[in-house]
Amino acid sequence: MTQQALVRRLQSWLVTGSELRRFTATVVLCLIVGIAGGALFAFLGPIWASAVLAALAGGLIMLRSTQVTFFALVAVICLLPFAALPMPDIGFSPTLIDVILLVLLFSWLFRVALKKQKSLIGSPLALPIVVFMVLACASFVIGLSFGSLTTNLARHFAELLLSIFLFFLVINNVRTQKRLQEITTVLILAGLAAAVIGIALYFLPQDVTIRLLSSLRILRYPAGSDVLRFVEDNPDLPLRAISTSIDPNVLGGLLVIVIGITVPQLVASRPLPLFARWGRWRGVNWLAAVVLAVMLVCLLLTFSRGAMGGLGAALFVLALLRYRKLLVFMLLVGLVIWFLPQTQWYVQHFLEGVRLEDLATQMRLGEYKDALILISRHPWLGVGFAGAPDIDTYIGVSNVYLLLAEEMGLIGLGVFLWIVVLTIGRILRWLRYLAEAPRLEAVLLGLLAALLGALFSGILDHYFFNINFQHAVTLFWLVIGLSITTTLLPGDLQTPGAPTAPVPLKGHADYP
Repeated sequence: MTQQALVRRLQSWLVTGSELRRFTATVVLCLIVGIAGGALFAFLGPIWASAVLAALAGGLIMLRSTQVTFFALVAVICLLPFAALPMPDIGFSPTLIDVILLVLLFSWLFRVALKKQKSLIGSPLALPIVVFMVLACASFVIGLSFGSLTTNLARHFAELLLSIFLFFLVINNVRTQKRLQEITTVLILAGLAAAVIGIALYFLPQDVTIRLLSSLRILRYPAGSDVLRFVEDNPDLPLRAISTSIDPNVLGGLLVIVIGITVPQLVASRPLPLFARWGRWRGVNWLAAVVLAVMLVCLLLTFSRGAMGGLGAALFVLALLRYRKLLVFMLLVGLVIWFLPQTQWYVQHFLEGVRLEDLATQMRLGEYKDALILISRHPWLGVGFAGAPDIDTYIGVSNVYLLLAEEMGLIGLGVFLWIVVLTIGRILRWLRYLAEAPRLEAVLLGLLAALLGALFSGILDHYFFNINFQHAVTLFWLVIGLSITTTLLPGDLQTPGAPTAPVPLKGHADYP
């Protein structure tokens, strides 16, 4: 008897059978559920059993809805980025992001196999992204001659490829404006939650913060007093906000993305529905202002100068492109930070970095010098991801572009820059045709600000292309995917000369 036939028979017994048959089927079903649930709670305990049941329920929901899967992905990236499955050691520990990405991939493949999706979308970025992934594989193979292949290395590289492939999953699944707006809204809310957690943990007593963060050890997070991070790793210097991101610079990178996406909602004539319900004063949305204030406070508490510089540069470009009011906003925030007594140490710390005086900046300069030596010895395809070939060199530098050149050579870096230029060029091209769709325009401008913030902050940090920071790499390609998706959405924009968007599979959503 097939599974479907068994289910139909069980349904007939429970619903349409005789009274005795319905009673018998109900008793048998209750016994099966009760025995299975009791065994689960007996062997795992109430906490773990509840977690398993919740995970099973969440997994079933994600299999039924790719949109829910995207929500789960965004939530984990922002709130539990390093969480791994609490399971026996099998050589590596799959992360929650691994599981969600695989669910998203296989649910999409099944939909394609069942012909529920009749056409595939590649976009103009398809070729360079495929070339980039092929080059990554070539560099990985080359790098194995310089270091041994380990289970952990293979897992990290597979995660890198899966994170890049997320671009195709986004543009093939997010096919309506409603879906795009929902994912963007969830991204803002999850970023806000991460900022609130970061601020709360920062101001709680340190022993309480250590205890709370150490409770995440069950998800393979670090535990103990080392979870706290200080400026220059010196406990005598100020504490740095980390939320659940372990590293304050990584938290800063996340906040750059979500702040960039949120800023246009502050001044847009038609913001996302979440913000549109709230009043405006002098053209400023109150809820967006509150959300941005919380995120900016958390960003300041990370003491991440790369993130602050990257965000400032991105918002300046955004102000020049469309929202001149942002220049006033940036000026006011800058004046508050400059003159507020509580931020004087931060200002001094930032100026020390600009003058190349502090220890962290000097270490960065040393990394840049060593990276250029390694790149000069292996310029074309790099040294891969396993390890450096020479005893006087190493892989690792606080600059995403130099790190790319180390691992994938100048060819890999060139293809990456090709992808970035194509993405920004397409965004700028489409912004000219979105004057009649202010809500979609605000979303696209926010994604542009997020992308620019990541690219600018990448000058001083490395996590957006680092195999040890899977969530940051995933977030970066999610932003690129959503940006291109916005330009591929169907609608009734038929401005003469505008690019042609593909016809939707279903669920046509008119532009506002």
